[in-house]
Amino acid sequence: MRRWAGRFRNLSGWHRALTSLVLGLLSVGALPPLHIIPLLVVAFVGLVWLLDGVTGRKSAFAVGWWFGLGHFAGGLFWVAEAFLVYPEKHGWMIPFAIVFLAGGMALFFGLATLLTHAIGGRGMARIVALAAVWTLMEWVRGWALTGFPWNLMATVWTVAPSMLQGASLVGAYGLSLITVLLAALPATLGDVEERPWRRRLPTLAALVALVIMGSLGSWRLEAAGEPGGRVVDGIHLRLVQPNIDQSLKWLPSLRSRHVADQMALSTAEGENPGERVTPTHIIWAETAVPYDLSNNENLRQVLGRVVPPGGALITGAPRWRNPDSEDRSLWNSLHVLNGDGQFVADYDKFHLVPFGEYNPLDWVPGVTKLTKGRTDYSPGPGPRTLKVDGLPPFSPLICYEVIFPGNVADPEDRPQWLLNVTNDAWFGMSAGPYQHFAAARLRAVEEGLPLVRISNSGISGVVEPFGRVLAHLPLGSRGRLDSTLPQAIEKAPLFARVGNAIPLALSILMIGIVLANRAFDRLKVDR
Repeated sequence: MRRWAGRFRNLSGWHRALTSLVLGLLSVGALPPLHIIPLLVVAFVGLVWLLDGVTGRKSAFAVGWWFGLGHFAGGLFWVAEAFLVYPEKHGWMIPFAIVFLAGGMALFFGLATLLTHAIGGRGMARIVALAAVWTLMEWVRGWALTGFPWNLMATVWTVAPSMLQGASLVGAYGLSLITVLLAALPATLGDVEERPWRRRLPTLAALVALVIMGSLGSWRLEAAGEPGGRVVDGIHLRLVQPNIDQSLKWLPSLRSRHVADQMALSTAEGENPGERVTPTHIIWAETAVPYDLSNNENLRQVLGRVVPPGGALITGAPRWRNPDSEDRSLWNSLHVLNGDGQFVADYDKFHLVPFGEYNPLDWVPGVTKLTKGRTDYSPGPGPRTLKVDGLPPFSPLICYEVIFPGNVADPEDRPQWLLNVTNDAWFGMSAGPYQHFAAARLRAVEEGLPLVRISNSGISGVVEPFGRVLAHLPLGSRGRLDSTLPQAIEKAPLFARVGNAIPLALSILMIGIVLANRAFDRLKVDR
């Protein structure tokens, strides 16, 4: 290990940059859908050793940036799929989109390694500093330039629900802090100047910590009982996943057929008598209705035919104001309709996707948003709790609104479940939908709330408050899913009550301890 550490420290020039890039690519293997978690250890141990050999601020930043370039290029390559929906219009943008997105996101990793180098420290201290600063940069990435906290390191644990339970205390950012710390601790095995026991102790501590995390998580799951054991009485949800190809979704000649197909799926009976479940509420995906329902009473009445007696249809649809005037506005909305086709509740998406729902570079010739039409979507007011007869209060989340830790529910009006409607058909059969579903599961654990997710092309599913998936429809499949609604945890978890202040405070405390330790070491040397 010491020989390998020495080789990494002594790398220079393009060899150092290429090695860091490859380590970043390797780290992607730990993310959904592969979950090869040992690769995370290889990646972060190598990153620490590279950082040990930097000669200044510029090289310290470069190590993290090249690592980030590999990580985000490998982890977000599926973004190219969205540009291939209408290749004649957007295909030319793919190289620029991947390079600029990966390169831009890599800046946060570059800042993390730069700050780690500035903080300094030897042995385990430098690894503590890296984990703390890494977490702070993940948090900054979650809000800077509208935010994009995709593929937080915590998502590697969605393969093991017992390891997810820590998110109920410290959230996804806190779980990322623990993950980076434990993955990087074996780097001390390569420290030359330390005694053998000081080199090995951090790795042993990491293994013990993993066992403790898994044991405590298993205990929490065991105390929760069997998956699906606690449900809301009298509610049977039907999730409709039509799997409509994105290139066909908005064609005028097919839009009515898409609606009719979803209505048929909503009312279809199971093939076997044992499968026959009478739903109380039907849920369709984001923009499942490709018409403006707010200005189409006839269509609303038609849709009312699929609404179960006393129940509701929940569906996504665009919503226009003054569509034929220059003062027009457009929202990505969710509507709740009763059997008479009347609106019971509405919600407008507030966290919009750059280039998907609005064009931040509309001043650049040839650059347009990916969605149909030239009008940018307008943002809604923020997280809301909708109250609908026959349902517990719920927080609607459209598309990637579900990826933002601590910002998925109204803290002043706590809901009893989360509803995420999305359309991942933009990204085909790539890793993107798996990563999106993993982020949604983390929100359920953080908030102590069940999560119902319906996607046009999958993955649709029902997740209990502990992150376990009760039922799902696979990616790329067409069908419907009947499910009960799990109950929320009676007392909100610590993270749901305090939020991201917990991981931020932990990160700052860890940095303070490292700096205090450095100051103490200098004081001893001076004496």
